[in-house]
Amino acid sequence: MMTVPSQVVHVDSPTEQRNPRTTEIDRMSTLGILTMINDEDRRVPDAVAKVLPELADAVDHAVEALRTGHRVHYVGAGTSGRLATLDAAELVPTFNVPADWFVAHHAGGDRALREAVENAEDDAAAGAAEISASVRAGDFVLGLTASGRTPFVIGALQAAARLGATTGLVSGNARAARPSGVDVFISVDTGPEVIAGSTRMKAGSAQKILLTAFSTATMIKLGRTYSNLMVSLRATNAKLRGRTLRILSEATGADEREAAEALAEANGDLKVALVHLLCGVDAATAADMLAANGGHVREALLACATT
Repeated sequence: MMTVPSQVVHVDSPTEQRNPRTTEIDRMSTLGILTMINDEDRRVPDAVAKVLPELADAVDHAVEALRTGHRVHYVGAGTSGRLATLDAAELVPTFNVPADWFVAHHAGGDRALREAVENAEDDAAAGAAEISASVRAGDFVLGLTASGRTPFVIGALQAAARLGATTGLVSGNARAARPSGVDVFISVDTGPEVIAGSTRMKAGSAQKILLTAFSTATMIKLGRTYSNLMVSLRATNAKLRGRTLRILSEATGADEREAAEALAEANGDLKVALVHLLCGVDAATAADMLAANGGHVREALLACATT
């Protein structure tokens, strides 16, 4: 015999409502179902575009934190936590950042990345404890929640604020109020889901877009790119070694042999090789110029032009 759970929460959010456009989706052909899902997905970028000013504030806070020797933390539960963990993990090989620059905190821990952990997201005290153990004043903590109310996330953000960190929240619930202790509030309205309440769909897609844009913009502002090229990537396999040579050739006009020689002189450091070729200085001087300009290729090139 089934029993009613002791605690029940009714979330007032557009994502929990039935979508009037998809009520007949279970009667459609396979192509019809996929077309309907795709039509709804097309609404997500427009919803994200409306919150870009708030996202820009979050990026600026993250850049300030990292420039001053602090860290960026993601906090989420369920889909939100998994997306945050993915984004943090991908920054290390893509931009060769230190592994502790971006830290993901997921309700329920590593086990919850692969399976549901009952009630983990409802534990505000666990969120606060998780943050209290790793956050310090000057860090930036970004929470993500489709409902706008996930206790684990809100508890974490409130603890972060008490510790002197700057905080932000990405909420998928346009009706949810801004929680106390949140400095940057990013409320994205993607409307009713294709399947009512399935926030792994449009709400999750919006979070993925926001996270990718947030972290990429942060890396650009920190000089981890040159133009639109990934000059800070870590070449850990054959494909990436090939990409490194291609990037160096595209940025400098050098052929593959010249690019390979420059990389060898730079001990595999793409940025050093780039400044070496564009400035016409030896690799050691290029490395010193980069160090003097915070690792920014463009700023190092400007310094080269004025000397």
